Amino acid sequence: MKAVQVTQFGQPHVLALTELPDPEPGPGQVAIDVTHAAVGLIDVYLRQGLYEGVPGLPQPPYVPGLEVAGTVRALGAGVTDLAIGEQVVTLSASATGGYASVYVSDRARVLSTQAHDLDPALAVAVVPNALMAHVALTGPIQLHPGDRVLVHGAFGGLAAAFPGIAKQLGATRVVGTVRGERLAGAGAGRLPYDRIVDSATMPTALGDEKFDVIVDPVGGQVRTDSLGLLAPGGRLLLVGNAGGDWQHGVDGNRVWQGNFVVAGFNAGGYLPAHPQAVPAAAAAALTAAASGLADTEIELLPLADAATAHERLENHTARGRVVLVP
Repeated sequence: MKAVQVTQFGQPHVLALTELPDPEPGPGQVAIDVTHAAVGLIDVYLRQGLYEGVPGLPQPPYVPGLEVAGTVRALGAGVTDLAIGEQVVTLSASATGGYASVYVSDRARVLSTQAHDLDPALAVAVVPNALMAHVALTGPIQLHPGDRVLVHGAFGGLAAAFPGIAKQLGATRVVGTVRGERLAGAGAGRLPYDRIVDSATMPTALGDEKFDVIVDPVGGQVRTDSLGLLAPGGRLLLVGNAGGDWQHGVDGNRVWQGNFVVAGFNAGGYLPAHPQAVPAAAAAALTAAASGLADTEIELLPLADAATAHERLENHTARGRVVLVP
């Protein structure tokens, strides 16, 4: 099979196209002919070596890739509820293996999209993130009908899944923030935001408006400013650090004085510990994708251009989601 490997930690050029043996499914597993593999910031962070030496996380050489869409190629022993050729999407348990023409997953992590007739590029770009958004908004942060929601980095891969899921769960208003140069960019007018504002002018632009839930995949000063935008008893959900400020901290005294809740959501740790949350989240994610509630912009690149995809995420020039095609 064709695959892209991280040969060593470093710059995007360490991503190398190679040939590897076709993997075979073991008991309880599914082999997938990959048609689309999404590129995410976790792929970039792992390749950069931010988690070098961390137990359980990939070390070179490895094949990156968290999100995969394709068709069922082969079934391992005990898997009887999928059919060869069925359209599926899956989320890797180890954030590895997706940048390849064949991928093997545990059956529990494979979701059929066949009945929804989804474009596989849309499925891989939207469904796993929408699933995670649903779990995050119903688990660590419990969104209530009538809540007002603010989403930072509004057009980013994971962030773009939150407005549609929030609306499904009963949010009455969802506002997004982006950098000024992206105000008219990917996702504008396509995602169900009630308003988009420039993050650089955020406190002023929003005036006295307060939010019950703020979703922050950005970090840094945006995270600090968020505390001033929470309604009393509001909840701040941390889902990433796209801004790259790894030394930033949250002021505990402000959290205490505002009766705020600050919670983190890392799918790699949360989903295995809460498998009961997945079925409802999967159903919501498929509905969101099929109904256009997560209609983000998608850029397709050949598998051989994985390094270019990583460069675009690093320099923030990606428009919507970047998806590799083997």
